[in-house]
This record gives sequence, C-alpha cells and structure tokens, in this order.
Amino acid sequence: VLHLANQGVTINEIHNVYRPPKSLQNQWAAHSYHGSEEHNSRAVINRYLGYWDANPATLIPLSPRDSAPLYVEMMGGAKKIMGKGKELYDEGKYSHALEILNKLVYAEPDNQAAKDLLADVYEQIGYQKESPSVRNSFLAGAYELRNGIPKGASPKTSGPDMVRAMTTDLWLDFLGIRLDSKKAEGVNFVVNLLTPDNGEKFVVELSNGTLTNIKGYQAEKSDLTITINRSDLEKTMMGAVSFDDQIKTGKAKLEGDRKPYEQLKGMLVQFDPGFEILPGTGPKDLTPAKDAFAQEPPAVQAITD
Repeated sequence: VLHLANQGVTINEIHNVYRPPKSLQNQWAAHSYHGSEEHNSRAVINRYLGYWDANPATLIPLSPRDSAPLYVEMMGGAKKIMGKGKELYDEGKYSHALEILNKLVYAEPDNQAAKDLLADVYEQIGYQKESPSVRNSFLAGAYELRNGIPKGASPKTSGPDMVRAMTTDLWLDFLGIRLDSKKAEGVNFVVNLLTPDNGEKFVVELSNGTLTNIKGYQAEKSDLTITINRSDLEKTMMGAVSFDDQIKTGKAKLEGDRKPYEQLKGMLVQFDPGFEILPGTGPKDLTPAKDAFAQEPPAVQAITD
C-alpha cells in the first residue's frame, strides 16, 4: 500500500488499485473474513498520511446534503438519474449506479423510488462481497433504505456490571460529551465532587462551552461542592434513581450555590441512538429520560486504559 502511495495513489483511490499478491489470494486464511482489502488498504494510508488526499477540493467540501441538489440539477433531474441508474444496474455497473443514485437520495430523501433502486444496487454489491463486514454494511443499508431504521429498543450498554466498571471521571467525561455547547455559551462555574466511600475527589469546570474534570484535585474556590457515595452515584448513572431524588433523600449533599447544578441539568442532551445514517430513513423520537444525568452511554466508553 505504501509503495503505491509513494507513487501518488491517494486514500480515495487505493481500494481500487491495491491487490494482494496471488500467493496470498490463494490462501483461505488471508481472505477478507475479518476486515477487507478495501477497508484495510485505506486504513494504512490513513495511519501514515492521514485521511486527506491533498486535493484542495476535498479539504473543506460541502456536506452531501448541500452538494447533492446541485449534482441532481446538473444531471437533468430525478427522472434522468433514475433512468441512467436503472441502465447501469442492468449492465452490472453497480458502483457507477451507486455514485449517481446516492446523490439523488441525498437531494430527495423522500423519493422512495430512488431509495428502492439504490437499495437494489446496495444489495447486489453486498451479495458479491466476501468480507462479512462489507457485505453486512451494504445489506443493512439496503434494508434501511426500503424500510427505515428498525423499530425496537436499542441494545442496552449500561448494565450494572458495566456501570460499576466505569470510572467516575469517565462518566464525567461523558457528561462533557452530552453538554450542549451553545446552551453553555457564557456560563462558567467550578464544582468540587467528593465520593467518600472510595476516597475519590474531582474538580469539574465549565468554561468556553466545555465541561472538563480533573481527578484527585479540589478547587480552593468552588461555586458548589457535591458529596455522594460512589455506590449511590452508580444508581444515577444507570438511571435507576434521579440525582434530584438522591438530594431529597440525603444521599447527595450540595454545599454552596445550587445554580451550577441546575444549569448543568438544563444543558445535557439526550442522544438518540437511532439517528439516521442514510438519508430519509428517519430517526425515532425517544421517550424523555426521567433524569437529566441518565443516558445510555456510547459504545466507545467501554474502551479504557
């Protein structure tokens, strides 16, 4: 891969150029059962040269939803694109069909006929791929284009064992991820957090629209000090007991100005794990959480040092 990169093959081209030696192609253990040639070849360039291909046109491109309408207009509209897409599909030129139909679907996310044709293209590409991850990506995309995002509860990632394994500073980091920086504009405060049962302490600061924390420290001049046992905090982390109820029952104690606590509650966003990846597949409304501090944690939170 790097041999080709040093000849000018970019990250956006390498997957169409690189091929393993025939000696490896003939070994079943070297086939794309985990990962793929297309995926991994791009990953190699990304590791050493980054995600950008050095073409200024791709440095700060328009978002797909913004650029797609222009492409559709210049190609003569949806009817012509659909006709050409069907022609390319019939010729087995699925990647070419994908290129133009994807633009149409982004420009017209409610055009179900376009989504159905693109789903047919995805399906054929998926059927031809040996790599399970690549195949499943295309087949899942085809399903969502036809049917929308599957309904039902999202996988639970916040079971008791997971929460107990999650460090308090990691949970505070997650609150920082959930913080709406626009709502936090111009708001500044410093909060000391104590968890006596495990002897930990933290200083939590909101400034410049960012919530940060430092473990093992306490601010000399804080706006608020919150004291709660880690064992009780875990119940709030799991969404079993709201932080307000922890305060009412005396499990959590607030000393100082309560305003930062109320401000933070109003700035935390409830993430929708069912957000759409493909246009027009429709996110679903979530039932409002019982507590502002309770939220299904992201999968990446399990990756710790």
